[in-house]
Amino acid sequence: MASRTLSRVAKALLAPALALGATIGLASAPASAAVWNSCDRWGNTSLNGYTLYNNIWGSGAGSQCTWANSGTNWGVWANHPNTGGIKSYPNSKKVINKSIDSLRSLSSNYNVSVPSSGAYNSSYDVWDTDYDYEIMLWVNYNGAVGPIGTSQGSVSLGGHTWNVYKGSNGSNEVFSFLRTSDSNSGTVNILPILKWIKDTKRWMGNETIGDVQFGYEVTSSSGGLNFTTNNLTVSSS
Repeated sequence: MASRTLSRVAKALLAPALALGATIGLASAPASAAVWNSCDRWGNTSLNGYTLYNNIWGSGAGSQCTWANSGTNWGVWANHPNTGGIKSYPNSKKVINKSIDSLRSLSSNYNVSVPSSGAYNSSYDVWDTDYDYEIMLWVNYNGAVGPIGTSQGSVSLGGHTWNVYKGSNGSNEVFSFLRTSDSNSGTVNILPILKWIKDTKRWMGNETIGDVQFGYEVTSSSGGLNFTTNNLTVSSS
């Protein structure tokens, strides 16, 4: 578990250079004509100000393909074996590049359709520009999955109530916020969460926020499961 975030960071940084890497699996995009789809392990594209990644970063992975109708409407078909360890984090990314104190707002709307089987979470992954800190916001999760670190209690922030965990993967600090009940649609006000970490808990300083990602950490999806992002927008000022 402790190595998964480091691996994902390294491979996210390599993704553009490796976009033409080996294809894994032969699954296809949905019947509706997508403007982009990829089964490449590191397949990625930019649409409407968002960058989409197929991002099969874990070991023991099966087949996976990501499709997109736009930067805010996309989905994944994944067929990963019923074994432990995160296999992938297909996601869309919006670049912010503002310090916490200089942000006046940072929020996101999400609307997803996810399977009732498998082991996965639907989560935001928020990074500082130096990749020293990772802030994960799990809006729903299913099966044998869990966060890095130890429990820090619960808190109501950004329009939701979360169980908070703090830990390290050996390379960066990881702060995980797990919603106390599953949600497939809503709005997350991300900035108060960052300010709580910085000002209330003093776990980090006035970091420059680089990427806000949203996607699906898939541990297992045997037989092939669909994850659909009906709408996902990230806005800041």
